[in-house]
This record gives sequence, structure tokens and C-alpha cells, in this order.
Amino acid sequence: MAALCVATAATAYLGLSAAIFSAMSGSQPGPYMDEIFHVPQAQKYCNGSFLEWDPKITTPPGLYAFSLGLLSPLGWMLGLPPSERCSPTLLRLTSLLFSLGNFYTLYLLTCRLNSDTKLSTPQQLLQALSLALLPVLYFFSFLYYTDAGSTFLALLAYLMCAHGRHGAAALVSLLALCFRQTNVVWVAFYAGIVVCQELDRAWEEQRSKKDVSPSDRRAPSLWQSWLQLLRFGLQWLRSPEAMWRALAPAWPYALPLGAFLAFVVANDGIVLGDRASHQACLHFPQFFYFLVFTLAFSSHLLLSPTRLRDSALALRRHPAAALALGALGCLLVWRFTYVHPYLLADNRHYTFYLWRRALGWHALARFLPVPAYLFAGWVLSEALRAKSPFWRAGFAVCVTAATVPQRLLELRYFILPYLVLRLNAPVPSVPHLLVEAALHLAVNLATVHLFLHRTFQWPDSADLQRFMW
Repeated sequence: MAALCVATAATAYLGLSAAIFSAMSGSQPGPYMDEIFHVPQAQKYCNGSFLEWDPKITTPPGLYAFSLGLLSPLGWMLGLPPSERCSPTLLRLTSLLFSLGNFYTLYLLTCRLNSDTKLSTPQQLLQALSLALLPVLYFFSFLYYTDAGSTFLALLAYLMCAHGRHGAAALVSLLALCFRQTNVVWVAFYAGIVVCQELDRAWEEQRSKKDVSPSDRRAPSLWQSWLQLLRFGLQWLRSPEAMWRALAPAWPYALPLGAFLAFVVANDGIVLGDRASHQACLHFPQFFYFLVFTLAFSSHLLLSPTRLRDSALALRRHPAAALALGALGCLLVWRFTYVHPYLLADNRHYTFYLWRRALGWHALARFLPVPAYLFAGWVLSEALRAKSPFWRAGFAVCVTAATVPQRLLELRYFILPYLVLRLNAPVPSVPHLLVEAALHLAVNLATVHLFLHRTFQWPDSADLQRFMW
């Protein structure tokens, strides 16, 4: 029965995606936006020109190699001439294929990470469907970008890790790095999960020796978690035997992590091309943007009258801490906000209008959302309350590493952190998931409509311009 439900859901997902794919490729048959770099580079690979490289491309050639391996035999079987085997439309099919893979991998991850919870098959499928329809991810299933493939491989590595197949996870992680270098953060996260399992065991063993009452063993608050983590971590660092016992099971991940370090040394940096426009910085508000992004796309799941009441109670109980965090947030926004030239120059992206109308319309406007940042952080920490403090600390570090060095405000940077968070938060009920899937579908249809029918032109170009994420 479960297999039939999965097949039905996958067929519906593929049918919807195929219809959107046909409409978008029919309306925009040629390369658009970043496709003007990716499509010609893939076509060079299809023609056997492996040593030619566009210096504007920043990511490794994994996507192009995959497209070559898929489309060359497919084109041969269909009788297509070599010049047509890597057309923009066929190249985009690789993204659509990865999108279907994302749906199924999210389903398997939902099942695995909630194996001790009695979830119904509709609940598991709706969670996967809703996450696969995340608008910022789903939109790029119809364009030749790295997002769908990079996300699929990162999620597949996570699935292997969750099943304890760390050798396979390391190999898949290596492939994920060939699509996008920043996936190294999530490779480290998977290794950290293995370490956390041993730390959790050792910590519970230590707490049981102290004869803690069952009522005190509930999940600690955020502040208690950090204090306990620090105290236990210092003890752990003093014991080489304990460190080895925790680190040894994670050794397979040394392969992709070592390969990444070798790449950075050989390449003299992380980015391949266009380095002047992709310089790392300490853009701390990116972490705040991620918090609001996650809360915005999950507000109907994470917000409730009870949670709002609890947040008000927490504020009344800890006003000094709230003021200190607010002051710190304002300081980080003041000293570490960066505005990339691309953000101000390209009015085809929604982030252009987000900055112009919400964050950049006045010098003080960027400080107004600080209370929302704090509230979002509190809500998300509560959503992950059941996870161990080691897990939460590792996740926070990885989200910081994945977002803060990025100078450009780009919502696609938040896709993987969002998915990992949602996969590890409690799975909502079927009615809530139905509402979320419907909302995601509505947003997707709206953005596709804007892309197809709200075109415009720049004064210095005859090409049609289209709105997109």
C-alpha cells in the first residue's frame, strides 16, 4: 500500500512538474540569467572540449559532467544529431530529474529520521511533497542551474549518513562537492552527526551517574544547553581516549573533506571563477535573514497561540537577556551588513525589491527587523528543542558557515539549511501539511506566472526580461 501511495504521489509530482517545464521552456527556449554561462559550458563538454572553461563560472563542473553522461546516450538512442543532444531544453531536463530525486529522497529521510515515531504514509509523503515544493528550490527545477542537483546529492549523502552507511555517504558527498563547493559545510555536518551520537551517549551516561530525577531530564532551554555543552566539552577535550572514541567512526568523511582542502590549496581559494564578485566576508545578518526565511515559509507550522504566549512570557522573565541580544543584533547589523552590487543592479530578482522596499529604503530600516530576528531565532530553537544541545550547536555552526561568508543576499543559500531544519523538527499533522503544500503550490504558480507573463525590457536591450527568485 505504501509503495502504491509513493508511486501515485511521484506521478502527480512529475505530472505537475512536466506541465510547468513545458510552459517555461516553451516561453523561454534559450538560456536565461545564469544559464548563459551554464548552458554553453555544458555544450562544450558535450562536444568534448573539456579544457575550455568560462572564467565567470564559480562552481565545479559536476553538473556538466552529469549532463554529458545522461544526455549523450539518451540523444544517441533517440537518434538526435550531436549538435542537438545538449540543447537548453534537454539540459534543463537534468534539473527536472534531480527535482524528482529530491522528492523521493526527502520522503526516505522523513521515514528514517522519524523511525521511532508512528507517522502515517500520507504524513510522510505530504512532508516530502511540501519540502520538495519549497518555492526557492522548486523554481530552479525548470532551469539549468546547480541547485536541484546539488541539493539532491547533499540530501542523498544525509540519507546514507542517517542509515549509518558512512562510506557511501562520503562518496556521495564527494560528488556533491563536484556540484557546489559550499556543500563541504554539510559534509562536516554529517561527520558531526556521527560524533554527536557518541557525545550524546557519553553525556547521558554522565547524567545518569549523577542520579538526576526524570523531571529534570526534559530537553533543556537554549541557554542551559549552551552552558551544559561548554562544561561537558571542556571535560571531553581533556580526555584523548574519549575524543578518539567519538571521532573514529567519522573517519570516512576525511575523504571528501581532505579532497576539498586539496582543491582549495591547488585552486588558491574556494571559488573557481569571477572571484572579484564572490569574495568572502563576515556578513552576520545573513544568519538573521535565514531565520526569517525559515519562519516565513513555516509560520503556519511553527507559530501558534501557545508559542506566541510562551515567547511573551520568556520576554517578561528575561528582559535583560532580550535587551542584550537586541543590542548585539543591532551591532551586527550596523557593522556587518554588506550590500552586493548585484543586489542593487539586477531588478529581475525578487531580492532586489526585498532590499529596496524593506531593508534598504532608509539607513535605519535595516534595524527595524531585529526584534523579528530574535523572535524567529527563539521559535526555531524551540522547534529543535528535542534535539541534543550538541546537535543544535553543530547545526548553528554549519548554518553560520554556509551563510555568513556570502556577501550577496541570495535566498538559494538557505535551501539546504532550511531542509535540514525541517527534517529534524517534529513532522506536522496531515491538515497542516496540506495547507503548507497548497501554499507552496500557490507561490510556485504565482512565480511561474510572473516569469511567463510579466515580462519587461531594459532600455539598452531588446531581450525580454523575466522575474525570478
